[in-house]
Amino acid sequence: MEKIYLDNAASTPIHKEVIETMAQVMQSNYGNPSSTHSFGRETKSIVENARKLISKELNCLPNEIIFTSGGTEANNLILRSAVQDLEVKRIITQPVEHKCVLETVLDLAKRYHVIVEILPVDHKGRIDLEDLEQRLKSSDVKTLVSLIHGNNEIANIINLEAITTLCYENNALFHSDTVQTIGHYTFDLEKSPIDFLTCSAHKIHGPKGIGFVFARKSLGIRSMITGGKQERMMRAGTENIYGIAGLAKAFEMAYQDLDTNKKYIEELKKYAIEQFTAHFPDCIFAGGSANIDDSLYTILNVALKNQPDLIAFELDLKGIAISQGSACESGSTQKSHVIQSILTKEEQEMYSNLRISFSIYNTKEEIDTLIESLKT
Repeated sequence: MEKIYLDNAASTPIHKEVIETMAQVMQSNYGNPSSTHSFGRETKSIVENARKLISKELNCLPNEIIFTSGGTEANNLILRSAVQDLEVKRIITQPVEHKCVLETVLDLAKRYHVIVEILPVDHKGRIDLEDLEQRLKSSDVKTLVSLIHGNNEIANIINLEAITTLCYENNALFHSDTVQTIGHYTFDLEKSPIDFLTCSAHKIHGPKGIGFVFARKSLGIRSMITGGKQERMMRAGTENIYGIAGLAKAFEMAYQDLDTNKKYIEELKKYAIEQFTAHFPDCIFAGGSANIDDSLYTILNVALKNQPDLIAFELDLKGIAISQGSACESGSTQKSHVIQSILTKEEQEMYSNLRISFSIYNTKEEIDTLIESLKT
């Protein structure tokens, strides 16, 4: 049975060139980056060259890039250090954030009595910028705003520039989970006053277990993991040299081929919308995912009427890998917290949501196979 993979928001296939880069480093560069001999220096240069490559593309300083084990650790580092080291007393976020942000914020509220304000969202999963502005102006308490740039389930994209400006004008820190958007969109961090961004390599055809934080040098966040001077004392522990090399190669390839890849994947998404609309006229598209010009071009969330709750498992038996929500929700038979935030109880009972996420390795023929499988 030929298998079809349409769950790229959870994780992407690794580029062949990334694997080759990592294999070469594994074979030739086994010194500890903290060692002062030639083997260590050679390995250390791989880490620093990766940092320079990333910072050049994002237009920031190399020492503003901190390597982590991925997006979850990156988001935790920012949120926890903001409270513990930057004296943040209030966090403003939204109910459609990734669990690694929501659960961390709630944990901080419990441990440190941080004030947490959850912005309401409309039926499309969008916040009201005027509401955010009023909240920022209502208090002088040191505040961190944490809003996901591109939603990993319903594909909504926030107005990053407008929110960054609001936070800057009201002396609030701004963190955005950009795990689904770095490598798919361009960023100029010299022009933007945004404070924190995060990345995970396995969302851009790189290896799992590696990512990074962008943190403004002047802000002074501190390490969450202690016991060594690695990452300029921002993350103790021997660097994941093979992962860092793979991340750098995947990052480089993402931006080299950005326009071509974006155009190809956008066409796949448009085709999928057309096919679902034609064959399932009573389907609805959750959030803003069907808005081609204002949503992640890699994700489509479609809700099908009167389909079994375990539809993803049914599709898996047909060789089609697809998701009904975030990968972090796997194993749950309940609707994800994101879908519960935007659909009424009646809609949740009536519809089964599928998150289809595309990459350059997908084809229109695979979408045709998905449609035919759903029809049966």
